[in-house]
Amino acid sequence: MVTNITNFGRSGLSDWLVQRVSAVILALYTLFIVGYLLVHPGLDYSTWSGLFGQTWMRIFSLLAFVSLSAHAWVGLWTVTTDYLKPTGIRIAVQTVIILAIFVFLVWGIQVLWGA
Repeated sequence: MVTNITNFGRSGLSDWLVQRVSAVILALYTLFIVGYLLVHPGLDYSTWSGLFGQTWMRIFSLLAFVSLSAHAWVGLWTVTTDYLKPTGIRIAVQTVIILAIFVFLVWGIQVLWGA
């Protein structure tokens, strides 16, 4: 029997749902950023800063960061579980992945909400 450790004992359906929902959020965020860049061809710092100075954009960006973290974790957990069979190596690699995702998420939050 295979146990699922990505989400503490829930079924694979929740992993599937996390992947799909996070992918939709990331797609919407990407489309918005690309659309914004196309509408503002002479984009300068003040316009870009003004966009990210708005609370709704910070929340949207935070949602994208969290979605990217969740999407990356589920995807990389699946890949490491499928291809790294020795338990010690797999756990070590997954630990490094978790730490990297956590560091990038915290760093993104600091950049987004920092002074």
